[in-house]
Amino acid sequence: MKTDKPSICYEAHGNLYLNITNQCSADCYFCIRNQGERLYGYNLWLKKDPSEKEIIAELEKHDLKKYKEIVFTGFGEPTARFDVLLAVTRWLKAKRTYVRLDTNGHGQLINPGINVVDCLVDAGLDAVSVSLNAESAEVYDRICKPFYQNSYAALLKFAEESKKAGLHVRFSVVDVPEIDTDKCSQIARDMGVDFRIRG
Repeated sequence: MKTDKPSICYEAHGNLYLNITNQCSADCYFCIRNQGERLYGYNLWLKKDPSEKEIIAELEKHDLKKYKEIVFTGFGEPTARFDVLLAVTRWLKAKRTYVRLDTNGHGQLINPGINVVDCLVDAGLDAVSVSLNAESAEVYDRICKPFYQNSYAALLKFAEESKKAGLHVRFSVVDVPEIDTDKCSQIARDMGVDFRIRG
């Protein structure tokens, strides 16, 4: 239901999306959250990060079987709340849902000292969509302004390790002039993963 209250869950494209944080490890100039508080009519600007309990309470209001995918995404980077991401993924998999993570691929930088991909696989995650958003580290640093050094290399490694671990992997890019989508598509082909251009 669309309201002015900040939304943890929102529906689009036959999927249910989970907005679990506004925290992010980059400041992409083209990010949708720089264009307002709403997406698909939902207010996604959270006043505080919801707890695991609050997220599950919202999920219980939905018939999860009617959605193609349950997707962690929203206005922030879900791996910034890694323990909650894993716990909710386990809860969702117990309900026999297909679970995807939309991510900037910085999870290992945000959560040093643990194997992020192994944890995601152990929780039952099915797929990752990684925001590639540049054909090189130079372009990436300029337009995405990551908070960590070597973020571009980290996202490529995250995608490669996710593929090796058996997750379905897709690279996505935003259709803006600074990004060479042909070169990005080639990076995806070379890695053997899917590719999508976002409008």
